[in-house]
Amino acid sequence: MQLPFLVFTVAAAVLRIADTPPRLPEPLPDTTVTTTAPAEAVEEVLVEAPEPRYVAPNRRDRIGRVWAPVMINGKGPFRLVLDTGASGTAVIPSVVTRLGISSANTRTVRLQGVTGSAIVSTIPVDSIEVGDLLLQGKHLPIVPDAFGGAEGVLGGEGFRDKRIAIDFRHDEISIMRSRRQQAAAGFIRVPLTFSRNGLPTFEVSIGTIRIKAILDTGAQVTVGNNALRDLLKRRRVETGLTEIVGVTLDVAQGEVIPVSTMHIGRIEVRGLRLTFGDMFIFERWKLLREPVLLIGMDIVGSFDAMVIDYPKRELQILTRGSST
Repeated sequence: MQLPFLVFTVAAAVLRIADTPPRLPEPLPDTTVTTTAPAEAVEEVLVEAPEPRYVAPNRRDRIGRVWAPVMINGKGPFRLVLDTGASGTAVIPSVVTRLGISSANTRTVRLQGVTGSAIVSTIPVDSIEVGDLLLQGKHLPIVPDAFGGAEGVLGGEGFRDKRIAIDFRHDEISIMRSRRQQAAAGFIRVPLTFSRNGLPTFEVSIGTIRIKAILDTGAQVTVGNNALRDLLKRRRVETGLTEIVGVTLDVAQGEVIPVSTMHIGRIEVRGLRLTFGDMFIFERWKLLREPVLLIGMDIVGSFDAMVIDYPKRELQILTRGSST
């Protein structure tokens, strides 16, 4: 049965440098994250693992990733990218083959990505399971690529009562039912709100500008809309061009603006180059006029650990080099 009117959102994206970008200013230092008072700034420590199983921190040559070991119909585990900006779970064609499910004559959905949309086939599955998360009776869209060597994306469906703990230092991830526990020693608490689409949002600031930020662990890079770009360009900074490739493989052009400092609560993030453009996803979410950022793995992967507690409405962040 064909149902092309269903909508499924995947916010995964990857940045690709244009072949002949305009000349950029001299590179800023590698992105570093520190805490402001009362904690003192600490020296950056890079964590490197030859073959991370679940989480890969940022390195000088690679953006970090978060993978979840997901069982589908009791088979697997399959390595799916944790995507807090996605409305549900999707898989790549090789997973369909391993599951032995035919996608012929199944329902279709409209897949919404950062840069565009596409009609894709789905497969019916009986169960999706990881940690305390169990989803049953779902149709999974088949995406051409989930990026980063993953076998699909694990979206936010079913996270409403969950606590997701991501530990880059120890290569661990857990998805458990939240008990609204307090943040561990050394973690910085950041209040969360949720959009009508269920997207986890929080406040950040660039200089004196306060901005709504959406946590998007499926995106490699942090992307802002043109409303925010216009605010920052009043400072007459130099820019360059990039290309952003979404999960639908549509390509959009972005503009790069160096930003010296961003604050997330008491956390100070330095040495950023943010990418801007009115991507398809901003239009879909009706976020063209209000300045907004999608916070991707270029920032998240520079932390030592992060907890997303959905019922508690809180991010808990351990900055790199902090002690617990």
